[in-house]
Amino acid sequence: MQGNNKTIEVTILLPAYNEELSLGETIQKLKSLYPDFEILVVDDGSTDHTMQVAMDAGANVWPHPYTMGKGAAVKTGLRCAKGQWVLMMDADSEYNPDDISRLLEFKDNYDMIVGARSNLSSKPLHLGIANKIYNRFASYITKFNIQDLTSGFRIVKIKTARQFIYLLPNTFLYSSTLTLAYLRSGRSVKYVPVETMVGKEKDTIRLLPNSLRFFLTIVQTATIFSPLRIFLPISGVLFLTGLFYYLYTFIAYARFTNMSALLFNTSIIILMMGLISEQITQMRYDKVE
Repeated sequence: MQGNNKTIEVTILLPAYNEELSLGETIQKLKSLYPDFEILVVDDGSTDHTMQVAMDAGANVWPHPYTMGKGAAVKTGLRCAKGQWVLMMDADSEYNPDDISRLLEFKDNYDMIVGARSNLSSKPLHLGIANKIYNRFASYITKFNIQDLTSGFRIVKIKTARQFIYLLPNTFLYSSTLTLAYLRSGRSVKYVPVETMVGKEKDTIRLLPNSLRFFLTIVQTATIFSPLRIFLPISGVLFLTGLFYYLYTFIAYARFTNMSALLFNTSIIILMMGLISEQITQMRYDKVE
């Protein structure tokens, strides 16, 4: 009975959707490296044999009745994990299990340790460029050098991560939201460079259909955590535009136009919206220790 009550230090969380080709091999490698860790697979409504493969490989499996999204699978894993720490990684062999030890060595000094893909490793060029843009934008929002906003390879303390579950979306953008939440609440984040490989499953992210939706989601996420960093520049641009247009019309026609008044009023309204949003953001963090 004492063995059943043994404290599990780390849960390795693998959100999986139609990963039967690579999942078994990944679990076997993880179990050989870390036999004392819990291997938890959340099957997000797969239509292949992902769940059976995970069970045959010896992992604990929690199935979704239908596909809910990668973020939803991660949230389920955070609720069900037994370990004091949760290490998240993709189930498609993109991340090397040998790199887990490099993240674990920092867990006593940081609240979150993230495997940052070096130049997006073997990812397609368009994804690398997009990720760099989002990293720059997120770094501006947080005033912190974010090296890989969308990395799915990270370790967090379960007690802390569960405080932010209500903020996480059900999409693959859970990783960026979790990073921003940690930084906004004053938690420490460490990036460790890692090399990745293209997984055996086909990449489902397409640049043109998803780029606008991805950008809008990043902006939405940013306004949740630091709204003034979004509203203030827009307000400033409108105010300066109105000011220069007023100077032009005053010098050219000696009058103050309705367009200048509209630009000034709009800039003030957007500034007020930003201030109100900032107050709402502060109240949101009353739920966090």
